[in-house]
Amino acid sequence: MSHEHIRVERDGAVATVVLNRADRRNALTPSMLLALRGIAEGFRDEPAIRAVVIRGEGAHFSVGADISQMGGETPPTVHLRRTAEAGALLMRALREIHQPTICAIQGIATGGATCIATACDFRLGTPETRIGYGEVKLGINLMWHALPLAIQTVGLSRAKTMVMTGELFDAQTLLDWGFFDRLVPEADLAAEAAALAQKYAALPPIAVQMIKRSANAYAGALDAAVMHADADQWLLATRTADFREGVTSFFEKRPPDFTGE
Repeated sequence: MSHEHIRVERDGAVATVVLNRADRRNALTPSMLLALRGIAEGFRDEPAIRAVVIRGEGAHFSVGADISQMGGETPPTVHLRRTAEAGALLMRALREIHQPTICAIQGIATGGATCIATACDFRLGTPETRIGYGEVKLGINLMWHALPLAIQTVGLSRAKTMVMTGELFDAQTLLDWGFFDRLVPEADLAAEAAALAQKYAALPPIAVQMIKRSANAYAGALDAAVMHADADQWLLATRTADFREGVTSFFEKRPPDFTGE
């Protein structure tokens, strides 16, 4: 599936998916989520591809969902709920890529971009990278069935710290927590990600892919059962005064005043 802000490069057995909206810090639009999902699902029919890299152009990997597209006319709730499930469907597609996946992260990654990173098997960053989940600052929950992956990546207490505060965390802290597998200079990030992908691409694909899928199935055995309602939680949260205050304060560039209403 093609998209003006996403391109797929192939180098032998390695495919690289590039977020290419650098002028908006690779902010993710609904159409980009749909395209990424199609690309991820498409690798099922490309057995010659043995490893996949996901990276972003420009100074930042991605600032997550494009908040500028929030607001406007509200569709019927039944349609809005289905739209709210788009992120979870993307996460499932990324998680179910048979081939090993590597996410290369420079600059900032927040919200949905951080979710995408945790859906990958391995993560490389730079010493300057900062990572966070900013949803709570908008008065909403973490969606996309991403909470279990956050917990599996950094552990329960650290995941709570990241998701409940919405703060950006520095690369060394996240390396110590296990979010990153390795930090490399930004100038070397793309080459290091490609080299890691080539390492996995050279291994026997049947064994590697079976191991990956079994490990993911074991680690996430209860994920769907527990997280099935996160879209409904989001619908509830977006009907609160705190959500309206969170979005308004973001655009007005001021601290929010949350009331619990």
